[in-house]
Amino acid sequence: MKFKTILVVALAAAVPALACAKKPKKVSEDAPVQAAPVEEEADPEITQECVEELNLFNDDVRIKAYESAYEHWIQVYTNCPNANKVLYSQGTKMINALYQAATDPAEKERLANLALEMQDKRIRFFGDDPKYPAAYILGEKGLAYIEFFGDAKLSEAHACLRQSVEAMGVNSKMEVLETLVEVSLKLYKQNPDQMVEQFISDYELASNHLSAQAADQSNKNAVYAAAKRDRVDGLFGNSGAADCAKMDEIFGPKVAASKDNWTVLNTISKLYRRVRCTDSDIYFEACEAAHKLQPSQESAAGCASMSAKKGDYEAAVAYYDQAISLAMGEEAYEDVADYQYNAAVYCFANLKKYQEARKYALASIATLSGLNISKGQGRCYIIIGMCYASSRPYGNDARGAILNKTVYWAAVDKFIKAKQVDPSVEATANEYIHSYSRYFPTREERFDLPNDFSGSTFYVGGWIGETTSIR
Repeated sequence: MKFKTILVVALAAAVPALACAKKPKKVSEDAPVQAAPVEEEADPEITQECVEELNLFNDDVRIKAYESAYEHWIQVYTNCPNANKVLYSQGTKMINALYQAATDPAEKERLANLALEMQDKRIRFFGDDPKYPAAYILGEKGLAYIEFFGDAKLSEAHACLRQSVEAMGVNSKMEVLETLVEVSLKLYKQNPDQMVEQFISDYELASNHLSAQAADQSNKNAVYAAAKRDRVDGLFGNSGAADCAKMDEIFGPKVAASKDNWTVLNTISKLYRRVRCTDSDIYFEACEAAHKLQPSQESAAGCASMSAKKGDYEAAVAYYDQAISLAMGEEAYEDVADYQYNAAVYCFANLKKYQEARKYALASIATLSGLNISKGQGRCYIIIGMCYASSRPYGNDARGAILNKTVYWAAVDKFIKAKQVDPSVEATANEYIHSYSRYFPTREERFDLPNDFSGSTFYVGGWIGETTSIR
């Protein structure tokens, strides 16, 4: 019994074997151009024999009998390549296993080329699949280049991976995003001057998509996306391309030429902040120009840094308030937590507004808690502790001088809390605990004020308003 063809694909839509690796040759301007008729090529007929062979292939793959599976697979692949997309998804697994087991170099080369050809054929017959379209398959082809050819065909792999990511966007496969940066880094190392802008562009594209996947609460693999984002950030940070002077050299002319292009300015601003080049004048220039066109969390944060560099900390905090509001509107809550912390630092260290600093620090802690992130909370508790230790809520008479020392109890409470919630700050917290514990009220001083130190706890008054243990 014969089955009806299930898919018709125009020959013009088929992707040649090296479509993502080579550009078409330029046609001579003197040569006459003739329009060739586009003919549709009918798909192969799916025979009963192909259906049976496909079932046998599936059975063998299930028990990992790959050599036997190949004998059935090659029959279907050759005669009915449009039979079922499992021919390619499971076929990839089979080819990988056979390649790893092969010892003959010629056989390994044959399987490697077959793996690439298989992706092209999958695009031909199943490129319109809604879940795994042609762009997704291009990503698989890029991965196959690396899997089977290593560094020998980096340019071909890069072309496939980049095209895939550009088309798939935030829905790109995490492995494809990560591998794009890895391949681009290798190409950059081979030719730094020629490839630096491409590498930065690839990194930015991949990191943005991984960040979006990590922030998507409906994504069950968000934690893996965050890990891969951190890895590509690390690759970029250690690449040498993230050097601030090099960044200025590349992006300075672009900022100057894009003062009326908010998208370009905002993209450059984000990149500068990600690689911690926020002291750059080019970064400030981009943020200021972008903020005039259309305020965003990125431009507001940049203007905050610029204001702080100029010593205008009041303006810096005001800009951070804007950045916080705008980032919350974008649901960029990790950025919100950073802006809140930065505002707390300026209020504490530069403006001596300790109550305001605590407000921002507590807000940052709440934001991170809502994201179930502990790292970052510790630094906020340390800021609060420092604010307490710097305060004098009581008078300047003899009694007030003793009571003012109670702020160190409250401060040490915060340092202890800091290292409990965030072990990354333990060393700093212990240093502050050791330093400020020496200023606790002595036994003799507490004995002189029996009415104030009558129990095991003490309420630290003024704006602090917290109960702490007497020790």
